[in-house]
Amino acid sequence: MARQPKPWYRKDRKAWFVTIDGKRHNLGKDKSEAFDRFHQLMTKPKQRQVVQESLPALIDVFLDWVQKNRAPDTYEWYQYRLERFAQRYPDLRIGDLKPFHVQEWVDSYPDLSKTSRRNYFRSIKRCVKWSLQQGYIETNPIEHLQVPGGERNEQIVTFEEYNVLLEYCRDQTFADLIVTTWETGCRPQELLRVEGRHVDLDNSRWVFPPSEAKGKKAPRIVYLSDAAVAITKRLVEDYPTGKLFRNSRNTPWKTESVSCGFDRIQRRMGRDKMKELGETVSTAEIKDFIPSLKPNKTIKGKTVSKTQAELREEAKTKLLNYRAVRLVPRYSLYILRHSWATRALQSGLDGLTVAILMGHSDPSTLARVYQHLSHDPQHLLKQAKRAAS
Repeated sequence: MARQPKPWYRKDRKAWFVTIDGKRHNLGKDKSEAFDRFHQLMTKPKQRQVVQESLPALIDVFLDWVQKNRAPDTYEWYQYRLERFAQRYPDLRIGDLKPFHVQEWVDSYPDLSKTSRRNYFRSIKRCVKWSLQQGYIETNPIEHLQVPGGERNEQIVTFEEYNVLLEYCRDQTFADLIVTTWETGCRPQELLRVEGRHVDLDNSRWVFPPSEAKGKKAPRIVYLSDAAVAITKRLVEDYPTGKLFRNSRNTPWKTESVSCGFDRIQRRMGRDKMKELGETVSTAEIKDFIPSLKPNKTIKGKTVSKTQAELREEAKTKLLNYRAVRLVPRYSLYILRHSWATRALQSGLDGLTVAILMGHSDPSTLARVYQHLSHDPQHLLKQAKRAAS
């Protein structure tokens, strides 16, 4: 269902706002009068043209459409990125949008991988292109903005690394995600979407109907190992309805929260690596870094200045984290799925079976994505000997 217009309070403006049909309205500072104004606006005929309106308003319209016409995971993918763009340029009008706005926005996240940078570019380009196709705007101001290429992730998790990863995982609910992906090779979105109604324990599998499967053409079946069956059975007993995989607060895991979970593990591993190498941050580095921090903080709605001790501690923590994450690899559910496929192929399982188990509709995808195995001489030698025997 598309989101219904709803007034919200904007603290920096000290006023109520609402977006209706792509147009953002200032409803005033008084809540009662703001809602009266809102109800009046809702009775007016729909206005479609938003050429001169703010870009955040256009993003709202696009997200409404995505939520109604695309899968929930697709909506979350766009929402996470586009709302970040709207926060950076809250007052930017679509007529003033230039390619450099997008470039500066992406560059403001220096730690993004090449693929993540590409996805940020793609999200805003898709939003603006859709707006042109729908007639909301007359020209595409970022039509010629170049989207950078991604990178092929050939990172493989070995059994030793997998065990270390679990050692650094302090949250059992997060460990359930790691183990299930490692054992089944399922897609991250399947893991986060599975419910009790998808579970077929008699046949040790999850079954997604075509309407909920990628491509929406055939059922998607995820076959479970013994470890994955045990986790699934426990979660079905705990949550007979709704999403199975939930965090310690009983809230279903989402892409962003999973990403944060892996970030925490990476920082812990990196901190220990720093101790092993005897690395730390100096007082001079901390002092030089403090000017880049925000000098104020908000407590119960009031802005107060941070103390020098707070600024030093914040600077030290951030510097340690920056250095720590550069010493160790960062893992993800996708990398665990990638590792499952590599293990399956190296064990001698034929490519067609692996493709089916992974849910690929086109087996050639496997050959393209896992061609790095052609650089593994031990694997190829083993296969050559099997062929000759």
